[in-house]
Amino acid sequence: MNVVVLMNAGVLTKVVSKQFVVRTLCTGLVCLVTLAGANGQTAQEQKPQLAEDVFKNVQILRGIPVDQFMGTMGFFSAALGMNCIDCHTADSVGNWAKFAADTPVKQTARKMILMMNTINKGNFAGMRMVTCDTCHRGTDHPETVPSLAEQYATPAPMDPDKDEIVGQPASGPSADQIIDRYIQAIGGAQQAAKLTSFIAKGTYVGYDTDEGKVPVEVYAKAPAERTTIVHTLIGDIVSTYDGHAAWVASIDKPLPLLELTGGNLDGAQVDAEIAFPALIKRDFTKWRGGFPPATIGDRDAQVVEGTTASGARIKLYFDKQSGLLVRQVRFINTLVGLIPMHFEYSDYRDVAGVKMPFHWEQTWTDGQSTTQLTEVQPNAPIDDAKFGKPAPAPPPKLVN
Repeated sequence: MNVVVLMNAGVLTKVVSKQFVVRTLCTGLVCLVTLAGANGQTAQEQKPQLAEDVFKNVQILRGIPVDQFMGTMGFFSAALGMNCIDCHTADSVGNWAKFAADTPVKQTARKMILMMNTINKGNFAGMRMVTCDTCHRGTDHPETVPSLAEQYATPAPMDPDKDEIVGQPASGPSADQIIDRYIQAIGGAQQAAKLTSFIAKGTYVGYDTDEGKVPVEVYAKAPAERTTIVHTLIGDIVSTYDGHAAWVASIDKPLPLLELTGGNLDGAQVDAEIAFPALIKRDFTKWRGGFPPATIGDRDAQVVEGTTASGARIKLYFDKQSGLLVRQVRFINTLVGLIPMHFEYSDYRDVAGVKMPFHWEQTWTDGQSTTQLTEVQPNAPIDDAKFGKPAPAPPPKLVN
């Protein structure tokens, strides 16, 4: 099963030069904005643009917002271990419009999606039990012959992200007890409640910066507003959640201002709310524990799972010894399967009597990034305009 993969320009930085990526972005943004205008979309419209409004020749994955379309491409990439230049025509890199050209791989992808849907409908009452990853597991051609080496080898450790309760829940503290211990570990509920906002500065490294270290600013206000500004060499990346809606203004996205929907919107809400631990029990519901023991790095962790207001699952992993949060995992739904995104937290420091992580690593299907804070100003006044809908990203700055 080979599939079409169209991912953001951050992935392209793994295989081509920064200058070439910049040229790709410049050309691509012009093409995509032109396509959007031709379909009658305006900046004033509130409805998120759909994949077929922005991209040409979308035949199967229609009727979903652009951000969910890109998430689906990320699922394909993870399932097959491929990226955009593996599936599209060679001249697509440098001209986003040419990604619409048909190839045998794209035609096969459409057939595979329909086959997958038929299997699930005919055998699992429409439940998505079979996905691309069921057969491919990170390779472009499924294995058809059993591996004796794998059969008799020591099984690899279970991925903590996939830990589930199977059979009877494990004995141990309840979810409430684990979360209460976390609140106590960061300074106590009374002290945590005093933290109502912060402004942070530091550095950011990721695929979208060509692995270069650049400045970053974070603005957060309780209960759930957050804006992050990454100052890249070719323009700012602005991610904003205003308590209800979320956007990303960036030149490496398929639109200069991308509205987040579905699981991506849920994730923006989670990131905004989790920054204020005093509200964690209120903001999420249906907490449960009883998961099997997990290991994060070389540390034992206790796992709890909660539910967001929209019903999405979120897992939190707490260091068994210190009680501090060390990982957050959430799952984003796509048309072809769930994709995980996780954050790992470390370097806790005291900020106005509350321990906060100054370091976190974010991993998702089409990128990785690392944020290291250098200073945090607690309870700082922040203008509400800082959390408003950002302006579309301007054309990229050309760099040598």
